[in-house]
Amino acid sequence: MVQAYILIQTEVGKASTVAETISGLPGVIQAEDVTGPYDVIVRAQADTVDDLGRMVVAKVQQVEGITRTLTCPVVHL
Repeated sequence: MVQAYILIQTEVGKASTVAETISGLPGVIQAEDVTGPYDVIVRAQADTVDDLGRMVVAKVQQVEGITRTLTCPVVHL
């Protein structure tokens, strides 16, 4: 299982709607509105890195109101 944090920038005033929509997607563990350079932070999981990438591109980035994403895979050193 691969987990990642997805940092999301949204259009002005869209953070709550984006977080709510993303929280219902398969593989999403948590989606929270935050302040700072990003508007929403998501914790997600998938079986493989490729599956995670497909989820971000095919599902997360298609949510209306998102302007940019940054995916940060969790590593265990």
